[in-house]
Amino acid sequence: MIYRRKNRTAKGLVAKKLWLAMASVGLASIPLSAAAQEPLPSITLTTTTESYDPIRYEAAFIVAERWRELGFDVNVAPTEFSTALERFYDQQDFDVTILGWSGRTDRLDPQFFLSTLDSREAYLGGNNPGGYANSDFDELFDAQSQEFDLDERQQIVMQMQELYKSDIPVVVLFHRDEVVAFNHEAFGGFNPMAGEGLYSEWGPMEAVAEGERKTLRIGGPQEPDNLNPLSSTSVWGWKWMRLYYDRLVRLSADVEPLPWAAESVDQVDDTTIAITLRDGMTFHDGEAVTAEDVAFTYNYYLDQQYGYFSSYLSVLDNAEQIDELTVHFHLKEPSASFASISLSQIPILPEHIWSEIEDASSLSPSDTPTIGSGPFKYERFDRGEFMAISKFEDHFHADEIDIDGVEFIIYADMEGVYTGLQTGQIDVTAWRMEPGQISLAEGEEHLTVVNVPDFGYFHMTYNTLREPFDDRAVRRALTMATDRERMVNVLLDGRGEVGSSIIAPVNTFWHESFVERFDFDMEAARAELEEAGYSWDSDGRIVR
Repeated sequence: MIYRRKNRTAKGLVAKKLWLAMASVGLASIPLSAAAQEPLPSITLTTTTESYDPIRYEAAFIVAERWRELGFDVNVAPTEFSTALERFYDQQDFDVTILGWSGRTDRLDPQFFLSTLDSREAYLGGNNPGGYANSDFDELFDAQSQEFDLDERQQIVMQMQELYKSDIPVVVLFHRDEVVAFNHEAFGGFNPMAGEGLYSEWGPMEAVAEGERKTLRIGGPQEPDNLNPLSSTSVWGWKWMRLYYDRLVRLSADVEPLPWAAESVDQVDDTTIAITLRDGMTFHDGEAVTAEDVAFTYNYYLDQQYGYFSSYLSVLDNAEQIDELTVHFHLKEPSASFASISLSQIPILPEHIWSEIEDASSLSPSDTPTIGSGPFKYERFDRGEFMAISKFEDHFHADEIDIDGVEFIIYADMEGVYTGLQTGQIDVTAWRMEPGQISLAEGEEHLTVVNVPDFGYFHMTYNTLREPFDDRAVRRALTMATDRERMVNVLLDGRGEVGSSIIAPVNTFWHESFVERFDFDMEAARAELEEAGYSWDSDGRIVR
């Protein structure tokens, strides 16, 4: 309070000096309030449609209600999911957007989530659409990337969370529990994964048929944005593609890197990593998988304008084929996560197909290749309705897979998904059930309900390159005026946790517990704006 009074006194002296200066040039006859006050621009808050995700939809109206109370003019714009993604990433045409990052296994390592605030990711299509720029943060990002001492790297990651949080370029609204269900009379053997539930890359490889039918049916409310491995930015696209593309490494539920297409991964020196490819692998069209395909794939990704994997590949200079089964990855600098994380994300592409495609981003859906070398092979995709893959019998892991294929049924909303599960049309839900469906599922004898924590998060991102969100004080005030407790308690029925950092609390080793929390406080929000020189007109509208 003493600090606030001192600031107001200082501002009063500045205003008095300004008034005397205006008087000296004959402007004192103009009322100071009229000369100085300017309404802030209206805010468009983009969210997903109610049918796609009623939680995010309702969350936007909870936000808008309090922001209007604070004096802002707010319009809520429910938007079809793929359109919202395009405007957010590819066009960066938004004021504030509510979306989410899924908690995929590779993201337990802090590299990816930290990269979403790296200023070098702020280009069109990059992972920092809000345009946050802090050179100190970028410097620390590079430092943690190169730090091999785990404890030292942990301290840098903690410092980064403290640094960005006071600037609040993005609000972590909540971490929502992953509550899903499966029909145990049809399939078993699942090992639920934190952040991914049952629809993980291991799920179809672990599923065991309990009856004669061996085709696993999964249901969800959203189809892939596309099936182009150099264009897709949606978890729905990658959860499907990673079943028919192989990676050099796959990550276990404990984020343990398991050699997959690579038989071995060896550190040659600080900036050189060697992989030896598994012998005898083939693509789904019968062509052999060679080190040439692997080197081509990584160099091809480097040459294309594709931002989704850029945080994983930014340290890579080039990939070099050494012999038929050996590739050397030459790094620009040491990387603590390249061998375990980066090698687990890039799908191996057949050079004999993709070398003919100069600009992968320009591919139409009908022209996009779907040949991989993974444990399943692509069969069909009927947009808006149905997807299918079948077990690839020549895969090195085929003998460990009990099912003969996967069908994905696309529903309009989660009500349809739950009905499909209840009636036996599907065996597994690919997406979280709504709170009202959970108790119903728990009462069904043929269903097993699974609840796992999420280290992904639902976020509200400010466009820091656009007024008034280029003002740190406005972002801080709007965050204080966001009732996230109400979202968790009412919308999620308590099945979640208010967010404090982009590194989730469940990710205990990397999470910084003592960052600024921005608890809901309307008085503090008004005080933040007043301290920054904002005021309110006679109608209660905020002005500067």
